[in-house]
Amino acid sequence: MSEGNGTGGRMRAFAGNSYDDYYDHDLREHPLPGRLFIGAVVAILNVLTRLLWPWRIEHVERLTGDPRGRVLIMNHESMLDPVAVVVTLWRAHVPVRIVYKSEFDKIGPATWLFSRAGGFPVERGTADMKTVRRARAMLMRGECVLIYPEGTRVRDDADQRSHGGYAIMAQLAKAPVQPIAIIGARDLRLRGRVYMDVGEPIEWGELTATKRKEQLAEMERTGMERVYELRDRLRLEHPGVE
Repeated sequence: MSEGNGTGGRMRAFAGNSYDDYYDHDLREHPLPGRLFIGAVVAILNVLTRLLWPWRIEHVERLTGDPRGRVLIMNHESMLDPVAVVVTLWRAHVPVRIVYKSEFDKIGPATWLFSRAGGFPVERGTADMKTVRRARAMLMRGECVLIYPEGTRVRDDADQRSHGGYAIMAQLAKAPVQPIAIIGARDLRLRGRVYMDVGEPIEWGELTATKRKEQLAEMERTGMERVYELRDRLRLEHPGVE
């Protein structure tokens, strides 16, 4: 996967960078023209999505006020989910990466845009250790990594299944895992309300397991349990919103 020859050092403003350069350099080192472009896109999306589907994030300070690299996990209802989180973090100057399925790389413009917006691909259904190591480096640089353990948009609670790849990313970087939940986006309707809530980060030290593999399994289980707890609490607070 390449866009140019790559520089291996400082990135160039207009040409000569590969997609791997965008994945493997700190977001804050990306060329200024690209960052300005994404900033403009973020500003437009912020206004547009709030007009079409008024959304609100509760306890947003938990998301924007922590300077550490964190793995952000979230239930997946629609394409609005990552937009709202990324818009919020970009506006707060918190660097965030988004894991996306590699199938999107078949669409050239999508790869071009995602690479500049902080996205990086994962080969679903495989032991994609390159992506895991890449995520570890991002987390250790202080970037957040947003991932959807369900793997696809879930239209019914009975269909929800989660994958644990996010936990090994966090474990290798010794990074906390932070749960986020969303409701109201499964069936987006014009001016339909969408609500999100952010939980406290789950620290590795608060787990009961002490061995590496057991810790990994506990984090995989605990992370999504916290997401669904947040989701169910939102549903109680906003009756009729799924």
